[in-house]
Amino acid sequence: MKMENNFGMIFNIQKFSINDGPGIRTVVFFKGCTLKCTGCANPESQEPRLQILWNEKKCLHCNTCVMSCPTLAVKNLEGKIKVNHELCSGAGVCSERGICIEKCPAHALKSEGERKTVDEILKIVMQDIDFYEESGGGVTLSGGEVLIQHEFAVKLLKALKEKNIHTAIETTGFSSPAIFQRVIEYLDLILFDIKHWDEKKHKEKTGVSNLPILKNMKYAIDIGKEVLPRLPVIPNYNNSIDDAKNFVLRLEEVGAKRVQLLPFHQFGENKYNLLGRKYDFTDVKALHAEDLKDFQKIFLDNEIEAFF
Repeated sequence: MKMENNFGMIFNIQKFSINDGPGIRTVVFFKGCTLKCTGCANPESQEPRLQILWNEKKCLHCNTCVMSCPTLAVKNLEGKIKVNHELCSGAGVCSERGICIEKCPAHALKSEGERKTVDEILKIVMQDIDFYEESGGGVTLSGGEVLIQHEFAVKLLKALKEKNIHTAIETTGFSSPAIFQRVIEYLDLILFDIKHWDEKKHKEKTGVSNLPILKNMKYAIDIGKEVLPRLPVIPNYNNSIDDAKNFVLRLEEVGAKRVQLLPFHQFGENKYNLLGRKYDFTDVKALHAEDLKDFQKIFLDNEIEAFF
């Protein structure tokens, strides 16, 4: 799905964030991601199109949504409401909110994703300009993957820089060098995910190679951009001591001197239920900082600052 350059598909704008860059920040979440990570904490961000979510606990099983859908995208299959998003024309197209959402008497359906202009986003962002100035904060673009909507992202970043707002991005870094280089021109900070050091294992869980990612990370560091690699540590995937040693080698290759360790959690599990998707980590225990002290020590012993 290709958005017009004047609009971005946004699925959330979160104010007063303190974990996505320095100071108090507003985070703008872009919809759509090239990577298809099986344990993604924001599975609603993966598809670039608008989606309809179904809350089974609220549903009355009255089939009002099924009967009201003009494109026959909504079906009741063995007692579960399923939405064919290939057929769905989407909220804001078939009606302002979506006919199925409007008609549902139990409010069991909601849309995920909304087309917004730069001006609409700026209006929200600028409401907290005093907090940015006092705390050294700003605006972070996140997702999904911002680089999928790179043309809109550049327009938004230019507008933010015109307002002298500190800009950051949370990114997988998976894109062509040309796109990546164009976007980071307007960034003060790049929060750069690194999923696995091994290309084969990276493909297994994300669907893509890690080679373009590492190449883009090295480029950003080489030109003097502030880059913070961030490592989601996932049980039985990349959390062994051997993994830590190989991550050290990759970070040394790209010139990184620090890394943020993000212990695995299950905060996104309920979102899979709302999307009608299987969650692969249901019985996997969350990790905590104290579980990763030996993992962390490998980085510290190799003079790479590793923190949580």
